[in-house]
Amino acid sequence: MKNTKITLAHGSGGKLTHELIKQLFLPNFNNVALSQLSDSALLQLNGMKLAFTTDSYVVKPLFFPGGDIGKLAVSGTINDLAVVGARPTFLSAGFIIEEGLEMSLLEKVVRSMKETATGAGVDIVTGDTKVVEKGSADNLYINTCGIGIVDDRANLSPSSITIGDKIIMSGTIGDHGLAVLSERESLGFNPLIQSDCAPLSSMICKLIASGANIKFMRDPTRGGLATTLNEIVNPQKYGIVIEEQSIPMNDSVRALCEILGYDPLYIANEGKVVIVASADDAVRIRDILREDDLGKDAEIIGEVVGDSHGKVCLKTVIGGTRIIDMLVGDQLPRIC
Repeated sequence: MKNTKITLAHGSGGKLTHELIKQLFLPNFNNVALSQLSDSALLQLNGMKLAFTTDSYVVKPLFFPGGDIGKLAVSGTINDLAVVGARPTFLSAGFIIEEGLEMSLLEKVVRSMKETATGAGVDIVTGDTKVVEKGSADNLYINTCGIGIVDDRANLSPSSITIGDKIIMSGTIGDHGLAVLSERESLGFNPLIQSDCAPLSSMICKLIASGANIKFMRDPTRGGLATTLNEIVNPQKYGIVIEEQSIPMNDSVRALCEILGYDPLYIANEGKVVIVASADDAVRIRDILREDDLGKDAEIIGEVVGDSHGKVCLKTVIGGTRIIDMLVGDQLPRIC
């Protein structure tokens, strides 16, 4: 590996994260389930298809508009299960707590986790607690693992994607990353940007139950929409073209990105899903999403094309086209 030390960019979800996974973790841990690099590992057990996933949360600050580290930890793991077609059932919760943390803050986080899990119909059934010396952590880190039962009607894989399929975004992009940044840096931006942090399992279960021809789903968290689309096309013999004017975005996110010089395509989301689906069912899927409050801003934003192999292209509002690469570096660390 080129780098001799870990940098923040290795945790961005972009190019360096993928290099770390493919050059270090995969060669050492490699097996059939891991090599799929899905949001959750898909496992067969006594004829039952299970999804299993884990994620760690180090967001700073612990509380931000629209959420907190507890809601984020539960929602993120539920979403990783939901986008592979699984109904989340059980979660674990591991806490790494820094000495000196106010008990009232920890109680507030735990109550938020309970409320989020209960609302999604999921039980937190096991966990772990470690306390480290003051200065060894940053208040609180949380790890969650989740297990879910995969719906037999879901057959999701990038290998199912064909030319002409449509790309659907379930709502506005960039809300979570900028909500955390605004709170961390006390930007005082008006109107206040709210994180989209939320569990999507109920909405996604309705989609799968509809019988619509969904080919693949992923939640565009670290690295944002641009990195997620690159993860889909990178090893494939097709490309993706998205239309800038069709991508849903709140005016406040657009304005803050322009002021700070950030590209909203790379900003993390924590309550959105990107769907690749048959062109014949795209409008129906969009309309089903719009029936749910979490998908009310859903739009068809692009399609799978036969040229531009392995590339994502953006048709801009002024009529140009530019290639959208995977995130390089780290625009916003510690946002999830």
